[in-house]
Amino acid sequence: MELSGVNAYLIEQYIAFKRNMGYALSNTYNFKTFDDFTINNGATSIGLTKGLAEKWKEKRPNESDVTRYKRVNDIANFCIYLNQLGYQSYIPRTPKKYQTTFTPYIFSKDELKSFFTACDTIKVNGKSNMKFILPVVFRVIYGCGLRINEVMSLKNKDVNLDENYIIVRETKNGCDRILPLSDSLITICKQYKVHISSNDSEGYFFIQLNGNRYAPDTVYRWFRKILWEAGISHGGKGLGPRVHDLSYPNLNKIQTFLIKSRYFRNLIKKRFGFYSFIV
Repeated sequence: MELSGVNAYLIEQYIAFKRNMGYALSNTYNFKTFDDFTINNGATSIGLTKGLAEKWKEKRPNESDVTRYKRVNDIANFCIYLNQLGYQSYIPRTPKKYQTTFTPYIFSKDELKSFFTACDTIKVNGKSNMKFILPVVFRVIYGCGLRINEVMSLKNKDVNLDENYIIVRETKNGCDRILPLSDSLITICKQYKVHISSNDSEGYFFIQLNGNRYAPDTVYRWFRKILWEAGISHGGKGLGPRVHDLSYPNLNKIQTFLIKSRYFRNLIKKRFGFYSFIV
């Protein structure tokens, strides 16, 4: 985890302190997200102002109450630590802990067929790259079990179409994941690269005409349009289907039968020197 914001050193110190106290703190994703947040908001002083604390506390699009609670709570505890060290920091108020009773929407085979047909045929106005992205991005989410932000954060260096795998970096669990690509995903990704090609290894895989990545919210809006085209009803806010519901295990998906495969884990160990296949 690379940090570069004004709080970088103290975040690393805090994580080390907690681990020395006996806490595992294996998931550091929220701290990386917080570091990016302070950079993007131009923070120049250690800790949080009231304004930034309130902004950090705001619920994000498509964010569950549980995820929000953990995100805010992690940084609230960090800010308490800063105050104990003598730094002036506003402490964001942690939202009420929420025990989710959410049940994911499981698409039927017919719904999946209709959905992906709509991805391939939905009309996209203008010269937008979205007409090339839509047939691919939702199939990658479905086939690899990714979250929308994970797939939109893929860079060219992370997508290896010769050796049939992708690397997902800085995931929700704070570690990198190496995931296999099925033959059908390899084919459609190569078709995408015929239309959208970039030699910049640090560039994003799914890009706009100007080379920037698409925001997850933009993709979500297209997801709702595709549901409509496919004749799949949406239950309303919080009821789904959600984009993330596409990623839940399915007997036809490659990660379902590889997740417990000793052969595949050993292959990853031999190729990369460590186990990082996590679904």
